[in-house]
Amino acid sequence: MKTFKTIIIDDERLAREELKRTLKPHKEFQVVGEASHVDEAIQIIETEAPDIIFLDIHMPEKSGFDLLEEIGTVPEVVFTTAYDQYAVKAFELNALDYLVKPLREERFAKTIEKVKQELFKKRKTTPEVFPMHRKIFIKDGEQCHFIPLSDIRYIESLENYARLYFGTQKAMIKRSLNLLEEKLDPNVFFRANRSQIINIHYIQEIYPHFNNRLQIKLTSGETIDVSSRQSVKFRNWNSL
Repeated sequence: MKTFKTIIIDDERLAREELKRTLKPHKEFQVVGEASHVDEAIQIIETEAPDIIFLDIHMPEKSGFDLLEEIGTVPEVVFTTAYDQYAVKAFELNALDYLVKPLREERFAKTIEKVKQELFKKRKTTPEVFPMHRKIFIKDGEQCHFIPLSDIRYIESLENYARLYFGTQKAMIKRSLNLLEEKLDPNVFFRANRSQIINIHYIQEIYPHFNNRLQIKLTSGETIDVSSRQSVKFRNWNSL
């Protein structure tokens, strides 16, 4: 039987125990760790690379939203909290579901079915090279976003930060461009120059530029200048 690596994150021990009991009949979910605060959770997530996390929102010092911002790319998320005023925000972030404590068995069963359908679907369609279904969580001022990597058309460097462009929006993330590049699929994301990475799926046209460089126009209308070195690499890569 295929299993899904699961982590429970809640500052209340009794709440974690309740969730583990409720999950026990659902053998597909293998609880590989639990955490009572954000810093502990980050270590477990980085070690275990879970498929799904059950995440409390309201915790001391750092919230569940803070956790998502710090780990950058995130697994699927079901939010759990005693405060139902967070529900709208949770769904705006494209969380799989939102559970209000104490958990109700019938409501929990519906959540589990939704989670299983999503996780099984992704296992069937996810390439081996890199999990492009993964989402980056960004908290940019008062705005929060869950962005699938496939939705990002390009990224630009702002020293130790990066600005991501997706849809009609853009947002800042606390990651350097070099660090992001290490985690992105090199068959999809191309380093055009020192300060920009593009998603090749959003390329509309390619033009010759001065000094044998290339210029790339994206489907959204932005124009990206490719450096001399990367122009050579791009030509070889695409046999231009």
